[in-house]
Amino acid sequence: MIPVMKPWLGPEEAEAASAAVLSGWVAQGPKVAAFEDAFARRVAALHAVAVSSCTTALHVALHLLDVRAGDEVVVPSLSFIATANAVRYCGATPVFADVEPETGNLSAATVEAVLTERTRAVILVHQAGVPADVDAIRALCGPRGVTVVEDAACAAGATYRGVPVGADAEMAAWSFHPRKLITTGEGGMLTTNRAEWATRAKRLREHGMSVSAAERHSGGGAVVESYLETAFNYRMTDIQAAVGLVQLSKLDAIVRRRRELAARYHELLAEELGADVPGLRAVRDPEHGTTNYQSFWVMLPDEVAVTRNDVLARLAERGVSARRGIMAAHLEPAYAGHPHVGLPVTEAFTTRSLILPLYHDLTAEEQVTVVGELKAALRLPLPSH
Repeated sequence: MIPVMKPWLGPEEAEAASAAVLSGWVAQGPKVAAFEDAFARRVAALHAVAVSSCTTALHVALHLLDVRAGDEVVVPSLSFIATANAVRYCGATPVFADVEPETGNLSAATVEAVLTERTRAVILVHQAGVPADVDAIRALCGPRGVTVVEDAACAAGATYRGVPVGADAEMAAWSFHPRKLITTGEGGMLTTNRAEWATRAKRLREHGMSVSAAERHSGGGAVVESYLETAFNYRMTDIQAAVGLVQLSKLDAIVRRRRELAARYHELLAEELGADVPGLRAVRDPEHGTTNYQSFWVMLPDEVAVTRNDVLARLAERGVSARRGIMAAHLEPAYAGHPHVGLPVTEAFTTRSLILPLYHDLTAEEQVTVVGELKAALRLPLPSH
């Protein structure tokens, strides 16, 4: 079976994790601080706060904005359900906006269509590592006092207008889940250029303590902490951070390799399916940036009679592990009955797209197999490779 994704892990990560265990610091400690510093430098942010997941990073970001019951936060339905759930954690209402067909991202036009006087924030997702047009949405939201929070879960290594995604973000949330380019098993990061938000976020992730556990244990003498507000337990461990530091050192190589593989997919799809399946689209760089190809999605045209799920089943039978395209939260049972505007592009994406295998060790021969089996699944003649 050709898997849809697997992380690029090796002995360096195992050695780093072992060293962290043997050091005695297995909870949040010096490796977490080192990972925060290194990650902030890599994405050109002033401050980074390591947390337990991207979901908790989004929750902390909204908490910093004092989002609460009665407020609305605009989100794409076309995103992992955690994006909308983070809004509900605050008691606020997620308002679903549609996405643009070229990128699967929110646009200024789709956001403007759902803004109200109750809108406090927009969570702008860089979906599948494709950078969204942040400047246009900030220009829309800024004069209205609406904060743009960037969900960069998939976007490490992507660029926007020549700089790393998230470099100028008021707040950006990142994921280190194994499906992302770099992983710590589970884990996340919140980045910001505002020192006061970073300071409070570090308290919020650790029960609201005035002095962190690491500072208490390393400072010497008697330290009595106080608890300044009701907060959370959203910490990352030093074991995870040790792995993250090794993974971060590989990020540039990972992005280069994935872009090479994506270019080869584009060539194969054009050669093998271009004439037979007009209208088939695959993820590409937008004009305003470069994607890291966290996922390589293809969109089946409406003219193809076979369903996306039929294609997935046929691929699985033939040893290719593909996945459905990005989910739509408004179609899930958790959001049944949740009011929303029409979301035609979102619904087309989630029903007509699929994700092809893409990972660091994918071979040229395996890519030929994937495209050949995709062609067969669309009930076309097999390629002649």
